[in-house]
Amino acid sequence: MFQDITVTDLIAIKEKEPHTMIDVRSPQEFQEATIPGSINIPILNNEERAEVGTIYKQVGKEAAMDRGLAIFSQKLPAFIDEFKKIETPMTVFCWRGGMRSKTAATVLDLMGIRANRLSGGIRSFRRWIVNYLDTGEFQPELLVLNGYTGSGKTLILQKLKEKGYPVIDLEGMAGHRGSIFGQIGMTPRNQKKFDAALVTEMLKYRNDRFVFVEGESKRIGRVYIPDIIYEKKEVGLQIFIDLPLRERVKNIIEEYEPWNYPERFQEAYRYIKKKIHTPVAKQIESHLENEEFTDAVKLLLEYYYDPRYEHSASHFPESQKMTIQADSVDEAFTKVLEAIQQTKIGIK
Repeated sequence: MFQDITVTDLIAIKEKEPHTMIDVRSPQEFQEATIPGSINIPILNNEERAEVGTIYKQVGKEAAMDRGLAIFSQKLPAFIDEFKKIETPMTVFCWRGGMRSKTAATVLDLMGIRANRLSGGIRSFRRWIVNYLDTGEFQPELLVLNGYTGSGKTLILQKLKEKGYPVIDLEGMAGHRGSIFGQIGMTPRNQKKFDAALVTEMLKYRNDRFVFVEGESKRIGRVYIPDIIYEKKEVGLQIFIDLPLRERVKNIIEEYEPWNYPERFQEAYRYIKKKIHTPVAKQIESHLENEEFTDAVKLLLEYYYDPRYEHSASHFPESQKMTIQADSVDEAFTKVLEAIQQTKIGIK
């Protein structure tokens, strides 16, 4: 017989050994929010779930259950085959630990496949995440990479992570780069997905002495940084990356690839054009229309992003700042490591 486990049990199990979490809800539900690292083996696909839901509303619960069972029975062999491919211990879950996960766990048990069931489903997981963000603790000191737009902060974070340093990529988890053009080429996430991904990383690094993050405002795209991280970020060591303007323009062009999204660049620009001096705004608009992106980005930095950044960075006291001057991202990365080695953090 399958065993019901709590969210706390699941987290403890995952920390001890490889473990596979299976979301048996529809693909659409899975895309909206799930437990990070889970795979999707649905009992009903999107269309089948909609059909059963309609029957539930128009006829009743029993008729809906009968139709759901009829659909699932036809798919049973393929459903079981997917689970046979899994080589680790596993836990199945649905929205609230109800009929779908119980059905999955029961059928698997009858076929000799052992699977736990998450009590309360993803709804209990979400409650656990919210409670952790509200009442939990995060001990590591945050080392915060700042700098004018285009300073390569995200690239430096990636290089740090590749070297094995603890990194929490807030923009990556948000699916947004934090600027008006930030979602171009990315897929913005909702708050549920962001919070779940954030807590997963916090648990991974909770015993470390420090974690690198990027300097962000409270809001990144569609999501907000929880206070447990935002407030800690505000009092952490602020490392300011200072690159030449030409290098920043080059970095932005390489990262955003505006030639692939010219219309989206023009659309995003309309939101900020009124905040730029009119003659310059017209120049930028002309450059974008003619796909002269290097010239457009240079003016955007000089007349919009840089002044805004200077204002937001001014509230940190000098004792909390460290400035890294470099001619390239690679040089800045090297200097970040050299500088941090000389601080009380003592990175080795």
